[in-house]
Amino acid sequence: MSPRSLLAVLAGALVATVAAVGCGGDDPLFGPPTESTCPPTQTLSYDNFGKPFMEAYCTRCHSSELVGPARMGAPSFHDFDSLFGIKAVSEHIDETTAYGPAAENDSMPPDGAKPTRDERLKLGEWIACGMPETLPAPAAR
Repeated sequence: MSPRSLLAVLAGALVATVAAVGCGGDDPLFGPPTESTCPPTQTLSYDNFGKPFMEAYCTRCHSSELVGPARMGAPSFHDFDSLFGIKAVSEHIDETTAYGPAAENDSMPPDGAKPTRDERLKLGEWIACGMPETLPAPAAR
């Protein structure tokens, strides 16, 4: 099989996987976008918020190190143990887990420890701010 054919097969499999998990539409897992906004004084980063949030509530199923039944139904390519993995599906995270002015989405996580209202609001804010890895150093005076 040529590399181009292999790429086409893999792309088709990814599309089928996303469609199977109900990317929006009538799937009750996905709510509407939260329409969260990034505040002028952004204080959240991957280091101080995103990574601890994902480790507390998400990576028990959404980890690149888990396969098969250990994922507890989490779809492939929805891995939240890296910032890259989170950014790849940030719209899904917003539509399943975050709170904001337009929606309160709380279908994830389906069991176990759950984020507080404040944590879900912060998740929406962090996503709206582009999910920075770190915060810029304060300007010198």
